[in-house]
Amino acid sequence: MTTTERAQPSPREETVDVWNGRLQLRVKVAGQGAPLLYLHGSTGLAWDPFLSRLAEQYTVYAPEFPGTSAGEPDAAHVIDDLSDMVLAFEEASRSLGLSQPVVVGHDFGGMLAAELAAHFPALPGKLVLISPLGLWRDDLPVATLSAASQTELPGLLFHDPSGDVAQAALAFPEDPEAAVEAAAGMVWSLGSTGKYLWPIPDRGLRARLHRVAARTLIVWGREDRLAPAAYADEFAGLIRDSAVALIDDSGHLPQVEQFKQALTRIEEFLK
Repeated sequence: MTTTERAQPSPREETVDVWNGRLQLRVKVAGQGAPLLYLHGSTGLAWDPFLSRLAEQYTVYAPEFPGTSAGEPDAAHVIDDLSDMVLAFEEASRSLGLSQPVVVGHDFGGMLAAELAAHFPALPGKLVLISPLGLWRDDLPVATLSAASQTELPGLLFHDPSGDVAQAALAFPEDPEAAVEAAAGMVWSLGSTGKYLWPIPDRGLRARLHRVAARTLIVWGREDRLAPAAYADEFAGLIRDSAVALIDDSGHLPQVEQFKQALTRIEEFLK
């Protein structure tokens, strides 16, 4: 049995009310052990082998970002300011009873994780940022996923968009209704997170990263065409106790495209 063929813990769903009851977050939970808060990227939350493997060692809490579900798109309009969204997610962490969880964030979720760690330095026990957004250099432009066409999207996300891993990750369900729901969910997810990233994903995070106190691992695919891998050193230069893990033959989703390589580096760090 291979790593990805192990019996995968099935997540249950919880809800948590935040922002004085005006916003309800749906949270997928699985596993046992110390808490781990996972913040998903712009394309939405998918419970994949990476999260299942983390759930073998941790209790994984994975909230859906407001509006990223096709069934609850209006939630995207409850909070418009990124700083307020950071406060809402810190409130959610407390409501869930998480004490110094490991915080793992990817893409937009990496930006949100970094903001949480900067605003609330005592919140994360450790911090893992996977291809995080949030910084900008004119000589290293970051692509905008929400503006990409369906044909452009695979090449922005994967080093080898025609490979089996990418094709499986991008495939919609065979059931027509489920396929429509999945497509709508991705559109809403890109739009809901995109309003905090457009026109550039720079909301002043660079000036706040010195506040991050948790040990931090920055994971990046060497061939990332959405956010160049040079940003890994940008983040590392701004976070005191940090290390960089560059993943070979990988694009913007190293935990998917190079599952074993990325997981090994992350597990070594978390030990």
